[in-house]
Amino acid sequence: MPAPPKRGTALRQRLAELRGPDVPAAPLDARALAALAANPGCRRRALLDGAGVDKAALAQSLGSPAPFGQSQFAFMRGNAFEAKVKADGGAELLRLVHGRLGGGPEPVPGESSVPDLTAVGPEGRAARTSLALREATEATVATEATSTGRWTLLDHPMLALDVAGTPAFLEPDAVVVHPDGSWTVVEIKSFPMIDGSADAAKVGAAARQAAVYALALERVAAHMDPAPRIRDHVLLVCPKDFSNLPTASAIDVRKQLSVTRRQLARLTRIEDIAAALPEGTTFDVNRPAPDLTAAVESVPATYAPECLAACELAFHCRERSRDEGSVTSLGRSVRGELGGLTTVEAVLSAATGTSGDPADPTVAALRRAATLRAEALSGGGASGGAGGSEC
Repeated sequence: MPAPPKRGTALRQRLAELRGPDVPAAPLDARALAALAANPGCRRRALLDGAGVDKAALAQSLGSPAPFGQSQFAFMRGNAFEAKVKADGGAELLRLVHGRLGGGPEPVPGESSVPDLTAVGPEGRAARTSLALREATEATVATEATSTGRWTLLDHPMLALDVAGTPAFLEPDAVVVHPDGSWTVVEIKSFPMIDGSADAAKVGAAARQAAVYALALERVAAHMDPAPRIRDHVLLVCPKDFSNLPTASAIDVRKQLSVTRRQLARLTRIEDIAAALPEGTTFDVNRPAPDLTAAVESVPATYAPECLAACELAFHCRERSRDEGSVTSLGRSVRGELGGLTTVEAVLSAATGTSGDPADPTVAALRRAATLRAEALSGGGASGGAGGSEC
């Protein structure tokens, strides 16, 4: 009798079945993880991301495509700017790191280390990155007595992070090992930094992504003795004003680290969600739309307006949320204010006095608001009628 497959192998087989035959897994990047951590109660997104389902293709097949993605021009501009920042062995980048964060003597061009991180597959690249980080950190101890100030730049390292029971491989723009042995995450973006400040929403998104990278670095550092310090300030590099010259700012990500760590820990394990699905469920985008819709609806979702900026399935989930009359579709703050009233129908019923406990503060506030609205409409209607008769 053949031995049953190991737990990890069985889970990978199940996730492959959910994607469909011969469909490669879509990579789970830091942007997706940051969005996933922002809405940990959404089992649908957790399962689809964990299984590597292409949500953009899935939304297209469902008839609710979302306008996500970057223009080819912006993509090429971003790549050109990143290449400029990392030119000459990362001399300019290391100068910016030293100027904003310190951590050792000023780097000398040509004397910094840029290790080769090439390897076979994401697992191999992650292992090679861990080894390079260990070697660079140990080298700082050896050079400390001579004060040689050796800096190390890891260009596009590969990091692994366990997310709800399944590994995610992440690729930050860069990680710098300072001569004092500390590590810094570097984010390189093509949006401008004008007069020393950039768009707050874009900076916030970059900080959340960088926090995910820092969490993955914590997993690497935990296997080292002594564990190196991972700086809680990341370096954000952007074009200065309206030029192509790089400038940088140190971004404090302690809050993002705390929130992301807590939210990822709360995520339901992928295998538990998959085990609750009906037999034969698959999200193969080549299947008919009705079958795909049934498969998607078999996984509970938690929609909020914030999903429109972070999830490819947001339009589909918004339509379903509106059909169900869910209060969450109006926003999490509204949902929090309404307490146990979870549908628009229940809210309207409580406001008109058809249902609800008058002693409930939420119900009382709704009825008061309904009364004030009725009075305002009544007064406006009378005034409008008088004006019409005079004309």
